[in-house]
Amino acid sequence: MSQIKAVNVEIAVVLGRTTRPMQQLLRMGRGAVIPLDAKVADEVWILANNHPVARGEIQISDEKISIAVTRAANVYDYMAGGT
Repeated sequence: MSQIKAVNVEIAVVLGRTTRPMQQLLRMGRGAVIPLDAKVADEVWILANNHPVARGEIQISDEKISIAVTRAANVYDYMAGGT
């Protein structure tokens, strides 16, 4: 069990997605806004080492942002870009 505790896992949260032409991305500068396909109440994807493991909700408290896990992720929905 002690070896498992020593394993590092990178956690990432995906707020939304978008598709843009490379030319448009290259023209973006500091402060550019990239619109996403997500809405305020949408669940976010929680990834562990780039693999979807859960869905969650954004919570803001005392100027801190956190994610509450709401359910397990469906890898097929994630790959299809589903919500």
